[in-house]
Amino acid sequence: MPEAPLPPLSLLEARVLGVLVEKERTVPDTYPLSLNALTAGCNQKTSRNPVIDAAESEVQAALDTLRRHSLVIESSGSRTMRYSHNVKRVFGLPSQSVALLAMLALRGPQTAAELRGNCERLERFADISSVEGFLDEMAARPHGALVMLLPRQPGAREARWMHLLGGAPAPEMLAAGSPVAEPGRIAIADGQSLEARLSQLEREVAELREALAALANAR
Repeated sequence: MPEAPLPPLSLLEARVLGVLVEKERTVPDTYPLSLNALTAGCNQKTSRNPVIDAAESEVQAALDTLRRHSLVIESSGSRTMRYSHNVKRVFGLPSQSVALLAMLALRGPQTAAELRGNCERLERFADISSVEGFLDEMAARPHGALVMLLPRQPGAREARWMHLLGGAPAPEMLAAGSPVAEPGRIAIADGQSLEARLSQLEREVAELREALAALANAR
């Protein structure tokens, strides 16, 4: 257990930890992972949210940071360096909590029911209440919460959990009425809502049609 709270991790650093936990349990024959395999796991297009495209040099930099905090252990393989996680020991967590934390780092905020299903290959939970029990323990840690329950969104049946490895969530995520981006959804760079952007496009299309009609009449 660290004496002082660890500094917030970047998205890639948290992703690296998630991948190491996942691959330890799903492909134990190739674990610890090489840098190449770890990079491929970080950039995986399935079971990841958000999907990223990190270079090996970026993953190596993330590993170096995690090693300084004892969260990653480097070992020498037959021909290449290999990496394993140390999450269970550093945070003093049971294997069930490690699996849940990793899944949140890999897939973003999820409900307890979603976590139970997504963790099936990593750790099997008897029911949703057991998942919630481990999440509650991580949220009430005296040395700093590792997860938190977000306000339930309008129309949603359940609230979602998120990890706090990257620090406190953005204020908009704590607003009960704020919309939540769905996996794979494209964000509008200028901050416009999707509805506003669609309305603008519809107006532009209408103006183009009017211009084309005017040209046709002029002939």
